Amino acid sequence: MLNVLTIPAFDDNYLWVIHDGRHAVAVDPGDATPIIKALHAHGLMLDAILLTHRHADHVGGVAELLEKWQVPVYGPLQDHIPFITNPVEDGDHIQIARPALDLTVIGVPGHTHGHIAYYAQEPRWLFCGDTLFAGGCGRIFDGTPAQMAESLAKLAALPDDTQVYCAHEYTLSNLRFAREVEPGNAALKQRFAAETARRQEGIPTVPSTIGLEKATNPFLRCNSPEIAESLKRANRLKENDPVAVFTALREWKNGYK
Repeated sequence: MLNVLTIPAFDDNYLWVIHDGRHAVAVDPGDATPIIKALHAHGLMLDAILLTHRHADHVGGVAELLEKWQVPVYGPLQDHIPFITNPVEDGDHIQIARPALDLTVIGVPGHTHGHIAYYAQEPRWLFCGDTLFAGGCGRIFDGTPAQMAESLAKLAALPDDTQVYCAHEYTLSNLRFAREVEPGNAALKQRFAAETARRQEGIPTVPSTIGLEKATNPFLRCNSPEIAESLKRANRLKENDPVAVFTALREWKNGYK
């Protein structure tokens, strides 16, 4: 049976380790030290590494891990990460023998040009790096708003019960912004209360689910009339189409405290 370890790192990152009790896959190991500690604590052997994009807080621990375990490194073809042994892109399939893991690669450009996500149809897990966050989405660095909007639409099309393993604990900040742009969303109010209680107890707010994100995440709700009205009142929206709404939301969120 497969399980996922949640490994906090830096100020607000989550690193992920997928394992079967003996063999493990590390996802976006930005720091080797907590990964190594977790592997040793659970008696696990590292068998592969998955990378979603090139940023240092996602790849910074790879070199040290490879000094201890000579394993394949899967990562985005277009992000040109030097550690990658198995470059992959949208539509590719990955089969890892130990732990037994079948993954589909989903191209999700926007945060970076080559950003990818990994989807396990069974047991419906999504490792999406910095594209989709709990209650929000990643900043746009070398992609475009239209690309990011399309990438999020791809992820929103996954089954509602898909668990979303994003890479940062940004949830409460994201949901505060979501309440500002869609204050009438009852599901959002309920979620904010539940996630606030989790954080007060030191419990991670991720993984979430695709269904929960579709109900409460403004970046997956660009067709909401209330969100469009909020943007218009703030003089941030001129054209009322989903990409324009997404672009205005992302620009607003960039300066949101």
